[in-house]
Amino acid sequence: MATATATASNPTTTNPCDLRDWLKEVKRLEQLEHISGAHWDLEIGALTEIILERIPTPPAIIFDNVPGFDPNRRVLSNMLETLERTALTLNLPADLKTIPLIDALRARLRAMQPIKPNIVSTGPVFENVERGDQIDLTKFPVPRWHAGDGGRYLGTADLVITRDPESGIENVGCYRVMLHDKDKVGLYISPGKHGKMHYEKAMKAGQSFPVAMAFGQHPLLFIASSQAVPFGVNEYDWTGGLLGQPIDVIKGPLTGLHFPANAEIVIEGEIIPGESMQEGPFGEWPGYYASAQRAEPFVRVKALYYRNDPIICGAAPFKPTIHGMYRSCLRAATVWNGMEQAGVPDIKGVYLPPPAQRFMIVVAIKQRYPGHAKQAALVACQCHAGAYLGRYVVVVDDDIDITDVNEVLWAMATRSDPATSVDILRRTWSGPLDPIIQPEQKGHNSRMIIEAVRPWEWRDKFPATSAISDETRQKYSTKWQRQLAQVQACHTQGRGRGD
Repeated sequence: MATATATASNPTTTNPCDLRDWLKEVKRLEQLEHISGAHWDLEIGALTEIILERIPTPPAIIFDNVPGFDPNRRVLSNMLETLERTALTLNLPADLKTIPLIDALRARLRAMQPIKPNIVSTGPVFENVERGDQIDLTKFPVPRWHAGDGGRYLGTADLVITRDPESGIENVGCYRVMLHDKDKVGLYISPGKHGKMHYEKAMKAGQSFPVAMAFGQHPLLFIASSQAVPFGVNEYDWTGGLLGQPIDVIKGPLTGLHFPANAEIVIEGEIIPGESMQEGPFGEWPGYYASAQRAEPFVRVKALYYRNDPIICGAAPFKPTIHGMYRSCLRAATVWNGMEQAGVPDIKGVYLPPPAQRFMIVVAIKQRYPGHAKQAALVACQCHAGAYLGRYVVVVDDDIDITDVNEVLWAMATRSDPATSVDILRRTWSGPLDPIIQPEQKGHNSRMIIEAVRPWEWRDKFPATSAISDETRQKYSTKWQRQLAQVQACHTQGRGRGD
């Protein structure tokens, strides 16, 4: 988060941060599908979830011809659910495997120089401009994603732009936005987030709080808004740095807040002190309804801007057992960098298993000294990127494939002793979406760190593994390549959850 300052210019002829150009590249990867006629009420959400369950590398999905709406007003889901699309979005080679992608991303983040955006006077988002009685957000096919949701959610992969009323610094965050009425949207922001702090300062001063929101944009902007960018860096500058060129933003005519010129749908409005509406519940990223319906602030929409044939970006959370690869890679890269910056040596990999999301970090190290494993675990769970809403940290030796849960469990079962290898940290940073914490005790949780490594004191005497060596595997895999391929083709089957 930092001040969004830039030099004014005319609109650029190329669009380095345009969702529609990104979709063309996804189509070229043969990872884009269209579904026509799905209803906004549960069907879009259910089909998205079923595709995630059934297909190991799920495509991005565009839903069009939604009943009751302009057939060209669309919803995009599953934006970042494969390594290839994650790499494409992050401006990395699309053929990278998991740990090489994480390593390449963290190297890019370390070397990246933020690039300030161009402030332009107009852009595609101004193809349609509506104010006052013209505003009607209900004319867009906003989904109700889950059966238990309290309503329709327009903002699940959105940008919420706010300004600190004291410093003038702008922040771009991703917070959930509920559709209340044609010109009202509810806003929920977790405690401690920059947007929440801005809002609280304005309310304390008795001031109305200006807000801008975008509901369709290049996925890299969604990543920037939903991940912890370095302190003092504006999310637009961070995005430009990863792209290697500035993005185009417009200074909002009503709020003065900056939003992407190529966004699909943007609103400007304000929150009035003392006003609230019932918001939620909403199925959140842990896979639960961890917060109930309650009074939350809402935005009175004063202006609506949108492109012709707009696309709503959706990233409604489902059970993390079926999605979340991009979140895993991004957070792993930032935790890895945080550990190195804290001085932990010889880290060979960091991974967050997608089913656990934030709740589990696995670190592989080459042990160099007594206490190295415990140091790695403590720093992993308390560095900036790993401190919020964690649960378990497992440290393993560098012969373990940390992307293979079976290997991690094997290391835990055979290289850790509950009496000597486990420590508990208490009163660590949690939040309102932590499902295991009782409602009246939200805010703190505990962390378990597990040293699943060969004990330093007698590591040289630890039993040798019985697996074949990499050299042996390569030798006989090559010699018997044809026969192995035949066996594998006959007996490899996709896994599904039934009909």
